[in-house]
Amino acid sequence: MLKRTFKILLLFLLFFLTAGICSYFAVTFVIKSEDTVIVPDLTGKDIIYSLEILSSLNLNTKVTGTNYSNNIPKNHVILQEPEPGSIIKINRDVRIILSKGTQTVPVPNLENLSIQQAQIILEENGLTTGFFSKTTNSTVNKDFIISQSPLSGIIIERGTKINLLVSTGKFREQFMMMNLSGLSLDEAIISIESCGLKTGKIKINYKKNIPLNVICEQTPAAGFPVKEKSVIDLVINRKSDNKNQYLFNIKGVKLFRYKVANGFLNQHIRIQMNCFGMNINLYNKFMKPGEELWSIIPKNTDVSIFVYENNKLVKTEIFTM
Repeated sequence: MLKRTFKILLLFLLFFLTAGICSYFAVTFVIKSEDTVIVPDLTGKDIIYSLEILSSLNLNTKVTGTNYSNNIPKNHVILQEPEPGSIIKINRDVRIILSKGTQTVPVPNLENLSIQQAQIILEENGLTTGFFSKTTNSTVNKDFIISQSPLSGIIIERGTKINLLVSTGKFREQFMMMNLSGLSLDEAIISIESCGLKTGKIKINYKKNIPLNVICEQTPAAGFPVKEKSVIDLVINRKSDNKNQYLFNIKGVKLFRYKVANGFLNQHIRIQMNCFGMNINLYNKFMKPGEELWSIIPKNTDVSIFVYENNKLVKTEIFTM
């Protein structure tokens, strides 16, 4: 009886021992059958290199965060998990933390740059624009940076605001408005343009005690202070019922004709129309000697036409409603 019991126990022990050995070898075989790789050292490497090396090892790159670092450049790896030298299976994740660069940065030099260029450089350095102040400047172009605060080269923290002083261009000196009364329209336009002023609205008003076709009013008036590029409005003494200003009528429009004088050389012709308070270029090209140009202009408003030949005013004509 005892012998039989001992044999049964021995058989059970042999069975479990055999099953354990078989399970061990089976699991070991399955584990070893899966490919494994050694995790490379990515510390200090840039993100492009890290992506390429991990991809070549059939590992996945997972960026888990970013931090400032005084030792590791921007977009380079600070930390990784698993650690370098670890053995892992393929297609597993390797988690990395990237550097945002140093916490501090020297202020870039923005002087003589446009506002757009300055904003791009500030953004690249992790800085932002602060207050914009504007002033005239004889050497720095309009909308370009004159100076900045803090000054360039100073070490500051990223995110700091940089205040900018921006140029509005050259200072326009004031001078006394000349008297245009009694001048023809041609003479008045030449005087206005020679002083760096602009011709504005041109109206017609008839006054009996003043010669026809001369300037009878102007705005600003003579003696008033004006600046370069100021707009000068004119009133010319002329009867508004004059019908001889155009060749023939088409419904809603009039026709203006100009013929280049005979000669040998092409002439640069610019025809400018003043109406509705605006100056509009109707034509701005070279024309051959003897060539004729026709332009359509509005009929139901007062219109002034200026003809420039080689940038010299050679003809003015007024069309009334």
